[in-house]
Amino acid sequence: MTAIAALTMYDLPELQAATDAWWALLATHLRRSGIAEVPDVLTRGRPVAENWRDPSLLLTQTCGYPLTHGHADDLSAIAVPDYRAEGCGSGLYRSAFVVRADDPAMRLEDLRGRRVAANGPDSQSGCNALRAAVSEIAGGDRFFGAVIWSGAHRQSLAMVREGKADIAAIDGVTFALVGDAAPQEVAGIRVMGWSAATPALPYAVRKDLDADTRARVTEGVLEAAVDPKGAAARDTLRLAGLNPVSDADYAVMVAMRETAEARGYPLLA
Repeated sequence: MTAIAALTMYDLPELQAATDAWWALLATHLRRSGIAEVPDVLTRGRPVAENWRDPSLLLTQTCGYPLTHGHADDLSAIAVPDYRAEGCGSGLYRSAFVVRADDPAMRLEDLRGRRVAANGPDSQSGCNALRAAVSEIAGGDRFFGAVIWSGAHRQSLAMVREGKADIAAIDGVTFALVGDAAPQEVAGIRVMGWSAATPALPYAVRKDLDADTRARVTEGVLEAAVDPKGAAARDTLRLAGLNPVSDADYAVMVAMRETAEARGYPLLA
């Protein structure tokens, strides 16, 4: 069985050269750690759910919400990134609540009855974090006039920018990377506020990976994160470092969902 690796979470087309360089360094350190079968290239162009359920998966990056929900039986976190982006850092990240720059809204309360764009219901940054924030003010009732599932953060940004939606919650790292790679896509967009912080998107392995291989993969990932040869690629990806993490550290995302449900706001609506 040929092993695969996928780092799709922040793999913007404009940044794929940096992602490939980062993977080449990761692969080198994984081999030095004693991993026999390491793919030379990343898997792209495949639904993330297929990668995350693939028994040949060696390493991936996942969102914390799938990690604790739909893919809790498939994946296990080994390292948490520290990203150099506004609203993020020290292994944490936030969602930027964005509106058009000329929108008079100053608080979430001002968006009652308006249109929200979200990348998907299984997204921590695009849905769960926003649902948690809105649950505090929704009073157990519907809050937005319309919910539009965009399929991707960049599409959510485009919908707000083009007036097709009024607000979106955008992963703070994605927002910074899009600003670097395609500044025109954040032109005319204003960050109105930020979500609560949660652990950043973890690097993960298969849940059923044996303990020795898991330790070797973790060792390789952490050593790559401090290798000066990867400084340029990591800087482009705004990756300041990686530290060990456990699945239990992501329980906060389950708690956010449960709290919203207890407030009578189980769905983004």
